Amino acid sequence: QVQLVESGGGLVQPGGSLRLSCTASKFSAKNYGIGWFRQAPGKEREGVSCISSSGSIYYGDSVKGRFTISADADKNVVYLQMNSLKPEDTAVYYCAIGGLLSCVGTPGHPYEYQYWGQGTQVTVSS
Repeated sequence: QVQLVESGGGLVQPGGSLRLSCTASKFSAKNYGIGWFRQAPGKEREGVSCISSSGSIYYGDSVKGRFTISADADKNVVYLQMNSLKPEDTAVYYCAIGGLLSCVGTPGHPYEYQYWGQGTQVTVSS
């Protein structure tokens, strides 16, 4: 089974920055999307960003211009650089892998992703 390991979450003040990392193990495929999702209490899981095997990158409207997704040369580690953080960014952040259609035009929806990490808490507060 695919294993996704996340790191980098924590507590940060508004306006601050964090970088999340997602390492994928036991995974090999030609066509895929790697997405970052987040879920705040009482809210639906929201697509934050994704990067596809073709190199396409998409962001959710709420984070566009503040967050940056990137990957290493082997596509086995994906990062989410989060700048200018706001209290509304507070959520559990998940890394996920989906198939061919998971990262096409937008970060997509949770049902389009098959493998998930355990989630990491990001709290933006003074």
